[in-house]
Amino acid sequence: MQECIHGLEVPLCDICYPKAVVEKPKVARVSTPRAPRVAGVSTSRKSINVGEQRVYHVTHIRNLELILESGAILPDSELFGAESPPVAVDLSTPLTRELRRTVEVPAGRIADIDGSPVTVPGAAVSGYVPFFLSPTPTLWDDLRRGAGDETRWSAAARSAAFTDFVFLVTTVKALGSSTVIADGDAAGATTLFAAGESIGTMLQRLHGSDAALEAEALVPGSVPIEAIQLIGVANDRVRERVRALTSTKVAVYPPWFQPVE
Repeated sequence: MQECIHGLEVPLCDICYPKAVVEKPKVARVSTPRAPRVAGVSTSRKSINVGEQRVYHVTHIRNLELILESGAILPDSELFGAESPPVAVDLSTPLTRELRRTVEVPAGRIADIDGSPVTVPGAAVSGYVPFFLSPTPTLWDDLRRGAGDETRWSAAARSAAFTDFVFLVTTVKALGSSTVIADGDAAGATTLFAAGESIGTMLQRLHGSDAALEAEALVPGSVPIEAIQLIGVANDRVRERVRALTSTKVAVYPPWFQPVE
């Protein structure tokens, strides 16, 4: 009997003599109409970590030098209470300062972020140090477009180079329990304010919206420089200049300072 190389009888080796493949008859499928697919809409909202919400205070580098000398960022009520304000470059217009003197943040005793009670002082907006909730807020973008609204930015601010500005960056938690969130321009007639437990609700509502680019975080009184976690600058030249003044971390973020079309 003849054997294949595998030692099997010739007809029995499936390797040397593979069996023919029998194709199964194809059965036509009847397609069932499907409902049209609609892009899904997420009903869940991103959870906001209130304490870790970053905030940004924009100022001129020459003002930063004075802030570092004094050890704190001061509110306008202290800066402009005297006849000769201790600022090198006045960024706001007299109209803006006047409006912020006349609008008050409502006082109230409510629960803080960690559940403990806190008293929010009722004071004029000018008595608070302002921070933006974004590094590209509407007001800053307006300046980078050429500051068409001359009622907000001073002539000195509009004539300054963007690279002469710096961002003082920190978090809501680092600013302290008396921080207040305004859902728009703090001096606006329809602006709402939130503090304590209600900050989370406010930030949740603002998240991802255009209103977040108008919103402000307000701190009563002064903000010690130790509360600032990062100083954002436009280029290496400015970084070296700032590093010579402070031990606070300094980082270059060019997109924050580029002109806006």
